[in-house]
Amino acid sequence: MRWALVKVSLAVTAMVVVAFAVPLGLVIREMARDRAFAGAEREAAAVAPALSITTDRDQLERVVASAGSDAGMAVHLPASGARADDTDGGAGRGTEIGRRRAGDEDIAAVREMGRASTAEVSGGFALLQPVALSTGEIAVVEVYVPESAVTNGVGTAWAVLAGVGIALIVGSVAVADRLGVRMVQPAQRLVEGAHELGEGKLGARVPEEGPNELRLAAVAFNSMADQVVQLLANERELAADLSHRLRTPLTVLRLNAASLGEGPAADQTRAAVEQLEREVDTIIRTARDAKPQTAAAGPGAGCDAAEVVRERMGFWSALAEDEGRKWRVAGADRPVRIPVARADLAASLDALLGNVFRHTAEGTAFAVDLHNGEDAVIVLVSDAGPGIPDPEAAMARGRGSGHDGSTGLGLDIVRRLAESTGGDVRIGSSVLGGTEVRIWIQLDGRAAPARRGHRGTVRRRRTPRPVSTFNRSRSLP
Repeated sequence: MRWALVKVSLAVTAMVVVAFAVPLGLVIREMARDRAFAGAEREAAAVAPALSITTDRDQLERVVASAGSDAGMAVHLPASGARADDTDGGAGRGTEIGRRRAGDEDIAAVREMGRASTAEVSGGFALLQPVALSTGEIAVVEVYVPESAVTNGVGTAWAVLAGVGIALIVGSVAVADRLGVRMVQPAQRLVEGAHELGEGKLGARVPEEGPNELRLAAVAFNSMADQVVQLLANERELAADLSHRLRTPLTVLRLNAASLGEGPAADQTRAAVEQLEREVDTIIRTARDAKPQTAAAGPGAGCDAAEVVRERMGFWSALAEDEGRKWRVAGADRPVRIPVARADLAASLDALLGNVFRHTAEGTAFAVDLHNGEDAVIVLVSDAGPGIPDPEAAMARGRGSGHDGSTGLGLDIVRRLAESTGGDVRIGSSVLGGTEVRIWIQLDGRAAPARRGHRGTVRRRRTPRPVSTFNRSRSLP
């Protein structure tokens, strides 16, 4: 905006200067020309009274000498008005006093028309002024006007006009630049404040100054920032309160689980209750501390994805055995480090596997595949169920499937986990004939591609799928 104002000011001022300076310069040149020829007319007029009285050469030479310089003035008398011994070699020119510069044609034309005229001569111009003699004939007074006299003062005047024009242009550009700075600086501060607020700096505010429109924008921005802070505070308090309310039913579940006795089912129930209590505690601490649950992990942070996959499949395998489901784990036989917190990855796997058990019939097979690449780790959770008819609706936060116990937040948790690393989530068809959810976890922290088909899904290169083999009694690697 600043340079745009400077360019507009430069263009407008330059056009105004040209529009006024060029005509004024031409007027100054015409005035100098008129001034030079007016002086020549006065010199010619000084000789006219003498010509009306006498045509004697000696007397006319004295008159010409007193009127000016005989080098710049000449008198042309007609041949019949001059004495015979004064003729110029019998050429019929008559008497000529002074230095002649004009041609015979120009002199004859002035004598014939009877009015003054100018003729271009070498080094300038010649003013030819007709004068009536006492005999009724016409004499011509020639006054030489040099080129320097015609242009006297014109160059200086043009230089002054050019200097004034340049000063006007420089001044207008300086004023436009100051106005641009006054407009641009508040806009830049507004942009910086928006970036800071977008980065999570909730204390970002902008000074309410500058032009009226930008000042109003700053007031609106500060008001919006205050509302955002208040809304986030209310949301954190609400999340903490709701999580705290879960402690009572969790206490009942823990007491009931303790009375189940011994056995694999009882142990898994008690482990699930303990994990649920830990998750509730985490939610409360996160809400109170105003820290996001899923954040970019720094160097050395993260977890072993293979270990988490083995652990969660160990938990779900017992339920799979009870429902007669075939299951398979691939790629979890060696460590795979990812920049994701262990609890977040476990929550995402539980959400996906829980969907498999919740939305597919008993006996439906499922698989979890872990692929370790140079720049990304891919987790594939696939099943042999009926599939998802509308993947976009399934990825929408809070939509759910409409069944009891479905909140529509499971896939959103998975999406946020992947996007926190610059990755993505995509839903497709698996080789088992059902649904395949692919979690792309970026290792180098690069942002996810901008080309998106719908929220939470992006188009990437297709990942080759492993050959599916199922063994109901297959143990974890």
